[in-house]
Amino acid sequence: MKTAIRYFTKSKKGNTKKLADAVSKALGIEAFDVSRDFDEKIDRLFLINAMYAANIDKEVKEFLSRNKDSIGEVININTAASGASTWKAVKKVTDELGIKLSEKEFHCAASWIFINKGLPTEEDLNRAGEFATSLD
Repeated sequence: MKTAIRYFTKSKKGNTKKLADAVSKALGIEAFDVSRDFDEKIDRLFLINAMYAANIDKEVKEFLSRNKDSIGEVININTAASGASTWKAVKKVTDELGIKLSEKEFHCAASWIFINKGLPTEEDLNRAGEFATSLD
C-alpha cells in the first residue's frame, strides 16, 4: 500500500508540523507540506491540518483538488486551539471531489496565543503516531 503524509500550517508555533513529524516518525515516511503534489497514485494519504477561522485553509482545499485523481483515501489528523475537529470541513471537500475520507481520525487541542498553553503535549504526539500505525 502506497502511503503519503502531507500537512499544512501557517502557525509560527508549528503544532501541525509537530503532528506531521510524529506521524512521519511512526510510519517511517517523510512528511511534506501541501505544496508538494503527487506524481503517482497514493492509496492512503495522512492529511495533517488545523482549524483556521472555523474552516480548513484554502491551500488544503486546493491541494486536494489538484491531487484528487491520485488519492485513494484520506486519513484526517488535525489540531485546533478551539478544540474543534476539521473532519467535517475536510469531508465536505472530499465529497465534492469524489475522494474517500476515513471515518477514523486523530484530533488534539493545540496552543494559540494564551489558549491551551503547552499543547499538544509529548503524549498527544505519541498518540498521533500510535493512531497512524494502528490503521494497518
